[in-house]
Amino acid sequence: MTTLVIGATGKVGRHVTAQLAERGLAVRALVRRPDQAGLPESVEQVHGDLSDLDSLRAAAHGADSVFLMWPLMSADPAARIAATLAESTRRLVLLSSAAARSGRDDAISRVHLAVEQAVERTALEWTFLQPHGFAANTLGWARQIREDGVVRGAYGSVVSTLIHEADMAAVAVTALAEDGHVGAKYDLTGPQALSHVDQVRVVGEVIGRPIRWEEVSRAAAREQLVKQIPAAYADAMLDAYARLSEAEPDQPTATVAQVTGRPARSYAQWVADHAAEFTGQ
Repeated sequence: MTTLVIGATGKVGRHVTAQLAERGLAVRALVRRPDQAGLPESVEQVHGDLSDLDSLRAAAHGADSVFLMWPLMSADPAARIAATLAESTRRLVLLSSAAARSGRDDAISRVHLAVEQAVERTALEWTFLQPHGFAANTLGWARQIREDGVVRGAYGSVVSTLIHEADMAAVAVTALAEDGHVGAKYDLTGPQALSHVDQVRVVGEVIGRPIRWEEVSRAAAREQLVKQIPAAYADAMLDAYARLSEAEPDQPTATVAQVTGRPARSYAQWVADHAAEFTGQ
């Protein structure tokens, strides 16, 4: 069985690629720059891009299954991409988002839901991964932590269930390599519900440095976010934080353990795995 990994150089895709290879399965990675991908030697690398359907079609030829991480801010090309993959592959695991099941009408939810719907309209045997919060998103604090040990943000009380990228990958690999997951929409979280303040405390405990949270206004937080992501995405993110801190606290699920047979890694474990990025050492 050959699996095509789209997004193989990303945080989750690298783990998917490595875990498939560890199972002894053939892995093909769609990459823009093979000479800089840094993937295991056993992985077949093919040059291509989601914006180039001919390259995607060539990469998918002969592959039995596909892992797809949606990297775009728009769902406009989703139908064309899904149809192209369905021409020659049978099974697809999509890294989506819990936003797709939220029922909310915001920029993030609309994109993920539209991509899922595009896949559902094909003949692909699909599985959707719908994680809540990526632990890796807290790497955005790394510079502040390295420089002065203070993380500045809005909604410090917001509670979220951050998941390790290796656990998302483990669920993906199980669904790619084993039967029984077609049509599943997996609600993925880490094992704990922690506020931003608690997450900062955990980082400090793991790396052995005093770190504190400093609350700033929503406007100040938005000003920083729009330097990195579109304004509509920044507003959707801050709106979600407001709901989670007030009326909809996030709750852990046991999905990772149920699918993979092992419990999800803690946020402290994730920090330990990325400690060098917080310390600069």
